[in-house]
Amino acid sequence: MSLYIILGFINTAFIVISLIGIFSQLKTIWRRKAQQKSGTELLSINQFSVSFLAYFSFFIYGYSIEPFNHFIVWPRLVASVIVAIILYEIWRERRNSKAIVTITITAIIFIGGLAGLLYNNSISDHSQLISSALIVIITLLLAQGYGHQIMLIMRSGKTGAVDIRMSKFILAMDISTIAFALSMGLGNGWPLLLLASVSASTKIIIIGLFHKYNKTKATH
Repeated sequence: MSLYIILGFINTAFIVISLIGIFSQLKTIWRRKAQQKSGTELLSINQFSVSFLAYFSFFIYGYSIEPFNHFIVWPRLVASVIVAIILYEIWRERRNSKAIVTITITAIIFIGGLAGLLYNNSISDHSQLISSALIVIITLLLAQGYGHQIMLIMRSGKTGAVDIRMSKFILAMDISTIAFALSMGLGNGWPLLLLASVSASTKIIIIGLFHKYNKTKATH
Protein backbone atom coordinates (compact mmCIF):
# COMPACT_ATOMS: atom_id res chain seq x y z
CA MET A 1 0.00 0.00 0.00
CA SER A 2 1.46 3.37 -1.03
CA LEU A 3 2.12 6.28 1.33
CA TYR A 4 -0.51 8.27 -0.59
CA ILE A 5 -3.22 5.68 0.17
CA ILE A 6 -2.19 5.40 3.84
CA LEU A 7 -2.17 9.16 4.37
CA GLY A 8 -5.41 9.44 2.41
CA PHE A 9 -7.14 7.08 4.82
CA ILE A 10 -5.60 8.88 7.81
CA ASN A 11 -6.73 12.25 6.47
CA THR A 12 -10.23 10.90 5.84
CA ALA A 13 -10.35 9.64 9.43
CA PHE A 14 -9.36 13.06 10.75
CA ILE A 15 -11.90 14.75 8.49
CA VAL A 16 -14.56 12.50 10.02
CA ILE A 17 -13.29 13.60 13.44
CA SER A 18 -13.52 17.23 12.31
CA LEU A 19 -17.11 16.56 11.26
CA ILE A 20 -17.79 15.58 14.87
CA GLY A 21 -16.31 18.92 15.89
CA ILE A 22 -18.43 20.89 13.44
CA PHE A 23 -21.53 19.00 14.52
CA SER A 24 -20.57 19.77 18.13
CA GLN A 25 -20.76 23.46 17.21
CA LEU A 26 -24.19 22.89 15.71
CA LYS A 27 -25.33 21.07 18.86
CA THR A 28 -24.02 23.97 20.95
CA ILE A 29 -26.24 26.30 18.94
CA TRP A 30 -29.29 24.06 19.43
CA ARG A 31 -28.56 23.58 23.16
CA ARG A 32 -28.24 27.32 23.78
CA LYS A 33 -31.49 27.95 21.88
CA ALA A 34 -33.23 25.35 24.05
CA GLN A 35 -31.94 27.26 27.11
CA GLN A 36 -33.48 30.49 25.73
CA LYS A 37 -30.01 31.91 25.02
CA SER A 38 -28.58 33.30 21.81
CA GLY A 39 -27.65 30.22 19.83
CA THR A 40 -25.14 32.07 17.64
CA GLU A 41 -23.65 34.56 20.11
CA LEU A 42 -20.22 35.77 18.91
CA LEU A 43 -20.26 33.34 15.99
CA SER A 44 -18.61 35.11 13.06
CA ILE A 45 -20.67 34.79 9.91
CA ASN A 46 -17.47 35.67 8.03
CA GLN A 47 -15.70 32.65 9.52
CA PHE A 48 -18.45 30.14 8.79
CA SER A 49 -19.18 31.43 5.29
CA VAL A 50 -15.49 31.13 4.41
CA SER A 51 -15.33 27.71 6.08
CA PHE A 52 -18.19 26.60 3.84
CA LEU A 53 -16.36 27.91 0.79
CA ALA A 54 -13.15 26.19 1.87
CA TYR A 55 -14.79 22.79 2.29
CA PHE A 56 -16.88 23.15 -0.85
CA SER A 57 -14.01 24.35 -3.04
CA PHE A 58 -12.08 21.20 -2.14
CA PHE A 59 -15.17 19.16 -2.90
CA ILE A 60 -15.07 20.70 -6.40
CA TYR A 61 -11.29 20.35 -6.63
CA GLY A 62 -11.45 16.68 -5.65
CA TYR A 63 -13.78 15.76 -8.50
CA SER A 64 -11.94 18.01 -10.98
CA ILE A 65 -8.47 16.44 -10.78
CA GLU A 66 -7.40 13.15 -12.33
CA PRO A 67 -7.96 10.66 -10.90
CA PHE A 68 -11.19 11.50 -9.08
CA ASN A 69 -10.11 11.88 -5.42
CA HIS A 70 -12.66 10.18 -3.18
CA PHE A 71 -10.55 11.03 -0.10
CA ILE A 72 -11.17 14.73 -0.76
CA VAL A 73 -14.65 14.77 -2.28
CA TRP A 74 -17.12 12.99 0.00
CA PRO A 75 -15.94 14.08 3.49
CA ARG A 76 -15.81 17.70 2.29
CA LEU A 77 -19.32 17.45 0.92
CA VAL A 78 -20.65 16.29 4.30
CA ALA A 79 -18.70 19.06 6.08
CA SER A 80 -20.15 21.62 3.64
CA VAL A 81 -23.68 20.50 4.46
CA ILE A 82 -23.16 20.82 8.23
CA VAL A 83 -21.55 24.29 7.93
CA ALA A 84 -24.41 25.34 5.65
CA ILE A 85 -26.86 24.36 8.40
CA ILE A 86 -24.89 26.51 10.87
CA LEU A 87 -25.16 29.44 8.43
CA TYR A 88 -28.89 28.75 8.21
CA GLU A 89 -29.15 28.93 12.01
CA ILE A 90 -27.27 32.23 12.00
CA TRP A 91 -29.70 33.56 9.38
CA ARG A 92 -32.73 32.34 11.38
CA GLU A 93 -31.56 34.15 14.49
CA ARG A 94 -30.21 37.40 13.04
CA ARG A 95 -32.36 37.99 9.94
CA ASN A 96 -30.17 40.90 8.84
CA SER A 97 -29.13 41.73 5.29
CA LYS A 98 -25.67 40.18 5.68
CA ALA A 99 -27.14 36.87 6.85
CA ILE A 100 -29.72 36.86 4.03
CA VAL A 101 -27.08 37.52 1.35
CA THR A 102 -24.77 34.88 2.84
CA ILE A 103 -27.37 32.09 2.98
CA THR A 104 -28.55 32.94 -0.56
CA ILE A 105 -25.04 32.81 -2.00
CA THR A 106 -24.37 29.59 -0.09
CA ALA A 107 -27.43 27.95 -1.65
CA ILE A 108 -26.46 29.08 -5.16
CA ILE A 109 -22.88 27.83 -4.81
CA PHE A 110 -24.06 24.52 -3.36
CA ILE A 111 -26.45 23.85 -6.22
CA GLY A 112 -23.84 24.91 -8.78
CA GLY A 113 -21.19 22.64 -7.25
CA LEU A 114 -23.48 19.63 -7.32
CA ALA A 115 -24.33 20.38 -10.95
CA GLY A 116 -20.60 20.47 -11.69
CA LEU A 117 -20.21 16.99 -10.21
CA LEU A 118 -22.94 15.64 -12.49
CA TYR A 119 -21.44 17.21 -15.63
CA ASN A 120 -17.77 16.97 -14.65
CA ASN A 121 -16.65 15.01 -17.71
CA SER A 122 -17.39 17.95 -19.99
CA ILE A 123 -16.00 20.73 -17.76
CA SER A 124 -13.17 19.03 -15.82
CA ASP A 125 -10.37 21.25 -17.20
CA HIS A 126 -12.26 24.42 -16.43
CA SER A 127 -13.46 23.25 -13.02
CA GLN A 128 -9.92 22.36 -11.89
CA LEU A 129 -8.63 25.79 -12.94
CA ILE A 130 -11.57 27.55 -11.32
CA SER A 131 -11.34 25.57 -8.09
CA SER A 132 -7.55 26.15 -7.83
CA ALA A 133 -8.01 29.91 -8.24
CA LEU A 134 -10.93 29.79 -5.82
CA ILE A 135 -8.84 28.02 -3.18
CA VAL A 136 -6.20 30.77 -3.29
CA ILE A 137 -8.88 33.43 -2.84
CA ILE A 138 -10.57 31.39 -0.10
CA THR A 139 -7.27 31.02 1.75
CA LEU A 140 -7.06 34.81 1.98
CA LEU A 141 -10.72 35.01 3.01
CA LEU A 142 -10.19 32.22 5.54
CA ALA A 143 -7.41 34.19 7.18
CA GLN A 144 -9.72 37.23 7.28
CA GLY A 145 -12.72 35.24 8.52
CA TYR A 146 -10.91 33.51 11.35
CA GLY A 147 -9.09 36.75 12.07
CA HIS A 148 -12.51 38.34 12.55
CA GLN A 149 -13.53 35.52 14.91
CA ILE A 150 -10.31 35.96 16.87
CA MET A 151 -10.89 39.72 17.17
CA LEU A 152 -14.49 39.18 18.38
CA ILE A 153 -13.22 36.91 21.16
CA MET A 154 -10.39 39.26 22.14
CA ARG A 155 -12.60 42.36 22.19
CA SER A 156 -15.32 40.75 24.29
CA GLY A 157 -12.99 38.85 26.60
CA LYS A 158 -15.16 35.73 26.29
CA THR A 159 -15.80 32.90 23.85
CA GLY A 160 -19.61 33.03 23.74
CA ALA A 161 -21.15 30.25 21.64
CA VAL A 162 -17.82 29.32 20.01
CA ASP A 163 -17.13 25.61 20.56
CA ILE A 164 -13.49 24.71 21.33
CA ARG A 165 -13.94 21.08 20.26
CA MET A 166 -14.59 22.20 16.71
CA SER A 167 -11.27 24.08 16.63
CA LYS A 168 -9.36 21.14 18.11
CA PHE A 169 -10.85 18.60 15.72
CA ILE A 170 -10.30 20.82 12.68
CA LEU A 171 -6.70 21.45 13.78
CA ALA A 172 -6.11 17.69 13.84
CA MET A 173 -7.65 17.46 10.37
CA ASP A 174 -5.47 20.32 9.10
CA ILE A 175 -2.29 18.61 10.30
CA SER A 176 -3.23 15.34 8.58
CA THR A 177 -4.23 17.29 5.46
CA ILE A 178 -0.78 18.88 5.30
CA ALA A 179 0.80 15.41 5.39
CA PHE A 180 -1.63 14.10 2.75
CA ALA A 181 -0.99 17.11 0.49
CA LEU A 182 2.75 16.49 0.62
CA SER A 183 2.19 12.84 -0.39
CA MET A 184 0.21 14.01 -3.45
CA GLY A 185 3.13 16.07 -4.68
CA LEU A 186 3.12 19.84 -4.98
CA GLY A 187 1.61 19.68 -8.48
CA ASN A 188 -1.76 18.46 -7.21
CA GLY A 189 -1.33 18.99 -3.49
CA TRP A 190 -0.35 22.64 -3.21
CA PRO A 191 -3.95 23.96 -2.80
CA LEU A 192 -4.53 21.58 0.13
CA LEU A 193 -1.16 22.49 1.64
CA LEU A 194 -1.77 26.24 1.36
CA LEU A 195 -5.25 26.29 2.87
CA ALA A 196 -4.58 23.71 5.59
CA SER A 197 -1.48 25.60 6.79
CA VAL A 198 -3.39 28.86 7.14
CA SER A 199 -6.36 27.12 8.78
CA ALA A 200 -4.13 25.32 11.30
CA SER A 201 -2.45 28.59 12.30
CA THR A 202 -5.78 30.27 13.09
CA LYS A 203 -7.05 27.26 15.08
CA ILE A 204 -3.94 27.33 17.26
CA ILE A 205 -4.64 30.99 18.09
CA ILE A 206 -8.32 30.34 18.89
CA ILE A 207 -7.47 27.39 21.14
CA GLY A 208 -4.91 29.59 22.91
CA LEU A 209 -7.59 32.25 23.51
CA PHE A 210 -9.91 29.63 25.00
CA HIS A 211 -7.28 28.63 27.52
CA LYS A 212 -6.45 32.26 28.26
CA TYR A 213 -10.02 33.36 29.03
CA ASN A 214 -10.99 30.17 30.82
CA LYS A 215 -7.96 30.60 33.05
CA THR A 216 -8.97 34.22 33.67
CA LYS A 217 -12.48 33.12 34.71
CA ALA A 218 -11.05 30.48 37.03
CA THR A 219 -9.02 33.09 38.92
CA HIS A 220 -12.07 35.30 39.61
